[in-house]
Amino acid sequence: MGTQRPENSHDNADDVSTRLCWIAEIAKRLPNERLSALAHHIDVRWMQEAFDRTRKDGGTGIDGQTATEYRSNLLENLESLVERAKSGTYHAPSVRRVYIPKPGSTETRPIGIPTFEDKVLQRAVVMVLEPIYEQSFQSFSYGFRPGRNQHQALQELRKGMTENKGGWVIDLDIRKFFDTLDRGKLREIMAKRIGDGVIRKLIDKWLKAGVMENGEISYNEAGTPQGGVISPLLSNIFLHEVLDEWFINDVQPRMQGKSFVVRFADDAVLGFENKCDAERVMAVLPKRFNKYGLTVHPEKTKLIDMSMPTNRSQNGDSHDGDTGSFTFLGFLHHWGKSRNGYWVIRQKTDKSRLARAILKVTEWIQKNRHLPLKEQQQKLNQKMMGHYGYYGITGNSRSLSRYFYAIQTSWHKWLARRSNLRSFTWAMFYECLKRCPLPRPRIVHSYV
Repeated sequence: MGTQRPENSHDNADDVSTRLCWIAEIAKRLPNERLSALAHHIDVRWMQEAFDRTRKDGGTGIDGQTATEYRSNLLENLESLVERAKSGTYHAPSVRRVYIPKPGSTETRPIGIPTFEDKVLQRAVVMVLEPIYEQSFQSFSYGFRPGRNQHQALQELRKGMTENKGGWVIDLDIRKFFDTLDRGKLREIMAKRIGDGVIRKLIDKWLKAGVMENGEISYNEAGTPQGGVISPLLSNIFLHEVLDEWFINDVQPRMQGKSFVVRFADDAVLGFENKCDAERVMAVLPKRFNKYGLTVHPEKTKLIDMSMPTNRSQNGDSHDGDTGSFTFLGFLHHWGKSRNGYWVIRQKTDKSRLARAILKVTEWIQKNRHLPLKEQQQKLNQKMMGHYGYYGITGNSRSLSRYFYAIQTSWHKWLARRSNLRSFTWAMFYECLKRCPLPRPRIVHSYV
């Protein structure tokens, strides 16, 4: 089934937002149909929008071309890109692999950097596919979707656990998901909805594109495109079938009590009111994921007793699972007392994340202590406000204060080591803070 625009809409034919709405409307109207006429939407105007939506400050790919260089001859470049994409002559370039240090560690982690032009084309395809799949994605999926973020996922998790009075939680960990995703299964899943040959061939080319490291190209048989703009959408499409639809259609109807899922990309938490329901799902999860070529991590996937502390001694549940807390999206989730003395689900910064955040800023202070104080203050304000912007949620004030005082202490320590400030006392530092204050902890996301 195609997504051809109606004949009476020629006046708005070149308006990308109108076409996006039209694709979404067709997808919603025909939820079980394969959509075939999609690539015709990708014209120069569409590609221009994709260019505008592509980050310009990322690293360069194997061709070394920057966004500025690509923009210098933009129209010709986009026209050529459209022609090559539709004619089948586009060659997906290998991804450049680089290693970046892990904060607070001597270890590194690999990341992939596609060429800038490849990013633009991937963004153009994402713009076609996103309005189609957004009509079927479940509301509890929050990762890399328009209008959704981590804080909404955290609120949904808190709400579900509160309604279950904690209950039992499965903290799901998929071993090396982005590296082991079964491409054959992904093609089968996408074939149910996408029938456009141009779109599917482009995705195939990105899946098969190699990785260049030290001048040599290697090819993987599994996984999503490294660093690709399209990778998050492909992962959501895959897990929508593997986990989301399965849980809604097959699992929940068989549960004796209430249950819920909150998923952000490949991180997921499954909550259950009853222990027996949680144990049944825990037992079948490995089989479900193995069917799609994925592995549930046997050590990191845990069944956790999150029942309200006052109920644990009353309900007679044994405590053979992990008890009392788990981490999700950088927060430790546990029971605690409110100011009024009631038991509530608390979400505070995970200890390792807090230590990593403090260490990262401390290292910056040490390396840049020679800069003028005002310049240091401005940079520190940006870093600290960024931390508050993510971790500043209801009930996390204590962790925010620890972060604030740790940064303040570190700044004093390294200012005192400047050659001209060896006698830099705390009194002197407090006078300095009056002129160059650091931002105080603040709650940015209120759940009340």
